[in-house]
Amino acid sequence: MSGNKTRIQAINNIMNRAQKICKPTDPLSKIWAIDVFNLSTMEDSLSKSSFKSIKKTVQTGEPLDPQTANSVAAAMKEWAIGKGAKFFSHLFYPMTNITAEKHDGFIVTNSDGRAITEFTGSLLIKGEPDGSSFPNGSLRMTSAARGYTAWDPTSPAFVMHTPNGATLMIPSVFMSWTGEALDKKIPLLRSNSAMDKAANRVLSLMGEEDIAPLSSSCGAEQEYFLIDENFANARPDLLLAGRTLFGAPSAKGQQFDDHYFAAIPERVQVFMQDFEDKLYRLGIPAKTHHNEVAPGQFEIAPYFEAANVAADHQQLMMTLLKSTAKAHGFTCLLHEKPFAGVNGSGKHVNWSIGNSTQGNLLDPGKTPHENLNFLLFCGAVVRGVHLFGPMLRAAIASSANDHRLGANEAPPAILSVYLGEQLESVFDDIKKGKLLEKAKGGVMDLGISQILNFDRDPGDRNRTSPFAFTGNRFEFRAVGSSQSVSGPIVAMNTMLADSLTWIADKLEVALKDGTDKTTAVIIVLKELVELHGNVIFGGDGYSKEWHEEAVKDRGLKNIPTTADALPAYKERSVVDLFSKTGVLSEVELASRFEVYAEQYVQSIEVEAKLVIDIATTKIYPAAIQHISGITSTSSSLKEYGVDLENSGVKTAVTEANAMMAAVKELSAAVAKDDFASIEEHMNYCAQTICNMMLNVRTHADTLEGIIADELWPLPKYHEMLFIK
Repeated sequence: MSGNKTRIQAINNIMNRAQKICKPTDPLSKIWAIDVFNLSTMEDSLSKSSFKSIKKTVQTGEPLDPQTANSVAAAMKEWAIGKGAKFFSHLFYPMTNITAEKHDGFIVTNSDGRAITEFTGSLLIKGEPDGSSFPNGSLRMTSAARGYTAWDPTSPAFVMHTPNGATLMIPSVFMSWTGEALDKKIPLLRSNSAMDKAANRVLSLMGEEDIAPLSSSCGAEQEYFLIDENFANARPDLLLAGRTLFGAPSAKGQQFDDHYFAAIPERVQVFMQDFEDKLYRLGIPAKTHHNEVAPGQFEIAPYFEAANVAADHQQLMMTLLKSTAKAHGFTCLLHEKPFAGVNGSGKHVNWSIGNSTQGNLLDPGKTPHENLNFLLFCGAVVRGVHLFGPMLRAAIASSANDHRLGANEAPPAILSVYLGEQLESVFDDIKKGKLLEKAKGGVMDLGISQILNFDRDPGDRNRTSPFAFTGNRFEFRAVGSSQSVSGPIVAMNTMLADSLTWIADKLEVALKDGTDKTTAVIIVLKELVELHGNVIFGGDGYSKEWHEEAVKDRGLKNIPTTADALPAYKERSVVDLFSKTGVLSEVELASRFEVYAEQYVQSIEVEAKLVIDIATTKIYPAAIQHISGITSTSSSLKEYGVDLENSGVKTAVTEANAMMAAVKELSAAVAKDDFASIEEHMNYCAQTICNMMLNVRTHADTLEGIIADELWPLPKYHEMLFIK
C-alpha cells in the first residue's frame, strides 16, 4: 500500500474534515462597496472643487490637475488608514494574465526619529517597479530596468483585507521608462478612446447631438472547477500546470447532465457566500452563480460594467476565487481544460457599446429594422470579425485554451458571427437594398392557467457560435477561463473603431449627395454585407459540414492551435490596424507576439517535463510493484486456477514498457533547442511535443485501469470530481 499512501491520506483527510457552517452575513446595503474609494466616498471626503474636478476626470476623461491629485491622495490615505491599512500598492497588469503588486508603506520618519504617515499626489500618481523582469518582448533589456506605474483614476482604489492585514490598492497602468506599454490596461484605455472617436463621428453623421463619451462595457461569465486541496496537493500536474496530465475517465462523468444547475453542494455554497461577500465589499456586482455542466464545475457572472473597471474586477475576481477557495480547503482551477473527457471552462465575454445619452448602441429595441444606429454598429461588428477573425483568435490563444476550442463543448476555432433569425433576415433584406418590418417573437403560451404568458425573444441562442449576438450585446464565447478579458476587449474595440471609421467615410459620401439618412444607411450596409456577410452563420458550429463550408466556400480560417494563431499579430493588416488607431505601436505589438509565443512554448515544456517526471517516479514504480506482487505469488494463483496469461500481468508489462519507451522519446524531444525561429519552436511544441505527451498518457491511463487500486499513486478522476 506504500505506493498509494498520499492518495489514501488525501481521501481520509477529506472524510474527516470538519464542515464549515454558512453563517448569516450583513445585508447587501450595509457591505456594498464599503472598501472602495469611489465617487460617493470621495464626495464625503473632498472639498466641492476637488470633488468636481475628480468627477470630471472619472466620467469624461478630463485631465486632472496636480492640486486635485494632492487632495485626493490625502483623503485616500486617511480613509485607508481608518480601515487599518499601513501599506499602499500600485496594482498593475503585466503581460502574464495575472495581477502584479508593489507594496509601499505610508510610514516616513521625521528629523527627531518619530514615525509619521505620508501619501502625496506624486506618490499616488507614480510608482516605480522593475520594468525588465516582467515579460516585455525585448522592449527592455535586463540592464534597462526602470519602469513606471501610473494611477488610473477611472478605476476606483480599494482596500484589500487579508489575514495579514489591510492594503490600499491603486489600479494603475504599467509602462517602460521610454513610454511603451508593458501591460494590458494601457492598450485597453487606448482602444476605448479610438472606439469613442470613431463612434462619435458616426453618430454625428446620423444627426445625433449632445453625444456623451462612449465606452465599451463587459460582463464576463467566469467558469471554474473546485477540488479538495488534499487532492490537488497530491497531483504535481495540477500544482504546476493547472491541469491533469494523466487520468483515466471516470465511469460516470457528465453524461447524465445531473450536475448542471443542480442544487449547489453545501460546502460549495458556504464558499460561494464568503467569496461573494468579499466581492460586494469591493463593489464587484456578482449577479449569478450555479453549477456548470461538468461535475465539480461552477460559474459566477457579474453585472455589466465599463470595460476598464470590468477588466480590473475580473482580475480581482480570479485572485479572490483562489484565495477564498484555499480558506475553505479547496483548490480553484481556472485552467481551460483541467480534466480530459469533461467540459472545460471558458469566460464568455459579453460586450456592448454605449453612453449616457444614446444608450446601448447594440440594443435593437423592438423594431431593429427601424433602429439605424443599431444597424450601423451591428454591421460594424460583422465587418470587424470578418476582416480580423484571425486577430480575434490570437487574442484568446493559449496552450490551455487550445484543449478547449473546437471540441463539442466550446466554440470552434473558426471565427463566425451568429445574429439570430430575426437579425439575419434584416441583413438579408439590406443586401437586397430594402428594410422590411420583421415579425416579433410572439407570446409564450403554455396553455396552463397558473403560468403567466410572456413575450418570447425574436431569436434563439446559439451556443456553438464563438461570437454571438444575444439580444443587446455580443458574446465572445471563445475566451478562456484563466485569461484576462483585456486582450479580447482591446481586439474588439479596435476592430470596431476601424469598421466605424469605414462606415463614417462611406456615410459622408452618401450624405453629401443629398441622400436621406435611411437610404444612405442602406447603401453603406448593403456594400458591407456583400463584402463581409460570409462571416454570418446561424447553424451548428460544431459540425463537420460547417468546418468544410467555412474554409472552402466562405474563405474563413480554421486556426486550431496557438502556434497557428499568434502569427496573426505579424500580419501587415493587423499591424496597420493597431498603428493607425493608436492602440499599439508596431514595436508594442511585436513585443506581445514575442511574449505570448514564449509563454506558449514554456507552458508546453513545463507540461512535458511533468509528464516525464510523474511517469518515471510515480506511475512506473506503481506498475512494477503491481506486477511483482502478482508474479511473486504466481504459483499459489495457478493452484487456484488463475490464468496469468489473461490476468492483466502481461498487459501491465507491455503498457509499462511502452510508456517508458514513450517517455524516453519525449525526453529527447524536449532536449532539442536548435530552432531557427520562435514560430518553428511553437509549431514543434504543437505538432511534436503535444502528441508525444499524449502517447505517454495513453499508456499510463491504460495502466490505471489495470494496477491494483491500493497501489495507484495519483488521485483519480472520480475522487477529484465527486468527493466534496
